[in-house]
Amino acid sequence: MTINAAFPAHLDGAAADTLMWLSEADLEPAAAEQIRNVSRLPWVHGVRVMPDAHLGKGATIGTVLAMRDAVSPSTVGVDIGCGMEAARTSLTVDDLPDSLRALRRALESAIPVGFKAHRDLVDLRRLGQDRGFDEFWQRFADLHPSVQSRESKALAQLGTLGGGNHFVELCADESGRIWLTLHSGSRNIGKELAERHIEIAKGLAHNEALPDRDLAVFLDGTPQMAAYLRDLHWAQEYAARSRGVMLALFKQVLVQQFAGHRVHFDQEISCHHNYVAHERYDDVDLIVTRKGAIRAGKGDLGLIPGSMGTGSYVVRGLGNPASYTSASHGAGRRMSRNVAKRRFDTSDLATQTAGVECRKDAGVLDEIPAAYKDIDEVIAAQTDLIEPVERLTTLVCVKG
Repeated sequence: MTINAAFPAHLDGAAADTLMWLSEADLEPAAAEQIRNVSRLPWVHGVRVMPDAHLGKGATIGTVLAMRDAVSPSTVGVDIGCGMEAARTSLTVDDLPDSLRALRRALESAIPVGFKAHRDLVDLRRLGQDRGFDEFWQRFADLHPSVQSRESKALAQLGTLGGGNHFVELCADESGRIWLTLHSGSRNIGKELAERHIEIAKGLAHNEALPDRDLAVFLDGTPQMAAYLRDLHWAQEYAARSRGVMLALFKQVLVQQFAGHRVHFDQEISCHHNYVAHERYDDVDLIVTRKGAIRAGKGDLGLIPGSMGTGSYVVRGLGNPASYTSASHGAGRRMSRNVAKRRFDTSDLATQTAGVECRKDAGVLDEIPAAYKDIDEVIAAQTDLIEPVERLTTLVCVKG
C-alpha cells in the first residue's frame, strides 16, 4: 500500500466532492468505478474513502457517504450494525498458561459460530444484559412483515458470532495487559431486512435512471424512507446488544478459566462500522452512511482490527471534518475470498498464524492474513484522522 503524505487525494472522474485516504493505484478499478457511480447520485453532498477500501456489493466497503434528504441502503450494507466491542482485563500475559487451547474450546462452546444459534435462550438478566430489552424486543412486531416469521430465530441468534470475518479474540497490548475483542453484526435478521429494503428501493420510480440500480435511494419524508430507518435502527441496536451478550459470555468464560485470579474488566469500547447517522457538516444537515468505517469524532475511542493472527488497534478520533469525522473499520481485503482459497493452502495458514491459538483448517482459509492489507500501513495512512492508543496482538482467535 502506498503511504502518501498528500492524503486526502481527489478521485479523478468523481462528480461530488470525493476525497480518499489511499491512492487510486491501491484501489481496484471496479471499486473506483463504484465510487464514481456513488458520487453521481444527485443527492450526494460528498464521498470519503478510507484506506481499507475495497470492492463491495453495490457500494464500496470503506466509504462514507453524506447525502441530502436521501439514503441508499446499499451504502450501509446488508450486515446492518456490524461493529466491534472490546474490554481490557486485569490479567497479564504472565497469568496465561502455556497452552490456550482449552480457553479457545470453552469460547467456541459458549458462543455459537457460523450458522449456529443458542439451543436455549441466553439468560440476559444473569449476564446483566436485560436493561431495556423487553421494550426493544416488542418493536420486532413493527418490522417489515416479511421477517415476522423469523422472530424465534432472531432471538436464538442473539449473542452469536456468525461467520466470514467475524471473530472473538484474546489479545495482549504492548504492556502485556490482556484484552477481549470481538467483531460481529446483526446476523440473519439484519441481512433479511437490508435485502428487503434494497429491493423496495430498486422499484421506486425516481431510481429508474441511476447508473447502478444497486444504489437505489429512499427519499426523506416518504413512508419507504421512514420504514427503512425504523428497521435499520432496530437492527443496529440488535447488533450492539448481541455484541454485549457475547462480551458478557466471554467474560464469564475467562473468569471460569482463571478461577485462581480475581479478574476485573475495564469499561467496554464499542463502535458500529455499518450504520446510518444524522450529522451536520459544512453547515448542512446530512444523512451519513458508513459502510466499513467508524466514527472518529474528537476523543472518540474506536477499534480497528487487522486480520486473523495480526491483532487490532484501539484508536482515538481526532475529529477531522475532512473525513466527516470517520476512519477505517479494519485492514480491508487485498483479494477476494475465492482468490485467497486458490492461492493459499492450510500450510500457509499455519505459517501465517504461528503463535496464535486458532483454527488452521480449510474452513477459514479465506480469512488468511495475506488476504488482507497490512494493518500498520492502513493506520499510518490516516494519522490525520485517528491516533493509536493501543496496539493489540492476537493470542486466541475464534472464527465462524
